[in-house]
Amino acid sequence: MLRAGIIGLPNVGKSTLFNALTAQSSALAANYPFATIEPNVGVVSVPDERLEPLARLVKTEKIVPATVEFLDIAGLVRGASKGEGLGNQFLANIRETDTVVQVVRCFEDENIVHVEGAIDPVRDIETIQIELALADLATAERRREKAQKNLKSGDKVARQELDVLDKLQPALEAGRSARTVTLTDDERAVARNFFLLTTKPTIYAANVEESALTNIDDNPRVQAVREIAAKEAAECVVNCAQLEADLVALPPEERLD
Repeated sequence: MLRAGIIGLPNVGKSTLFNALTAQSSALAANYPFATIEPNVGVVSVPDERLEPLARLVKTEKIVPATVEFLDIAGLVRGASKGEGLGNQFLANIRETDTVVQVVRCFEDENIVHVEGAIDPVRDIETIQIELALADLATAERRREKAQKNLKSGDKVARQELDVLDKLQPALEAGRSARTVTLTDDERAVARNFFLLTTKPTIYAANVEESALTNIDDNPRVQAVREIAAKEAAECVVNCAQLEADLVALPPEERLD
């Protein structure tokens, strides 16, 4: 089962999106940082219209759809890689996931404070990017020390690890994600053993207000998020988490309307 961690700065709509995705209201969506401490967890079935005809073809009565486990992880703040806020717990929770959904605030709401004082998607993405890269840099430095020791005993794997680290560390030192570094298939296999946070596949969820859904392509904040995603070969989806969460409370037939 795929585990997807929902991350982002405080007050960007992580818990609201989690509630919408999991069709529940267990995650506390509040107007203050660290409303979420322990990650909320929800398992969601993935609808697939191809399953029913396949079930008829193989003559089975039991249909088991794919599932995704979503984790609503505590908000990250500047200095998380050094333990600020809930930094250590935040990073540990991300490490347990297969993929990351980074919620980026693109909506205006004077009733919901922003920890940085103003809405700026690019700055917010960079804040999280840098903190994750710094955490990965510490991991890479420890792996380098270990590989250098093993190399003295003639360990061939250690040589491969050092060659990959030579490519990854400059990017991490610059605050960039490891996934932006071009690696061969063999090098990626070596890098997987480092368990770096910034190698995880990432989806940017640009969270907009409901009124912005009619002109998404003209929204400069959305465009900024899309540009960052394109540079990283990441995905970008645009949604209004609050609207989706509100729709979950309606009967299924009314949701479509």
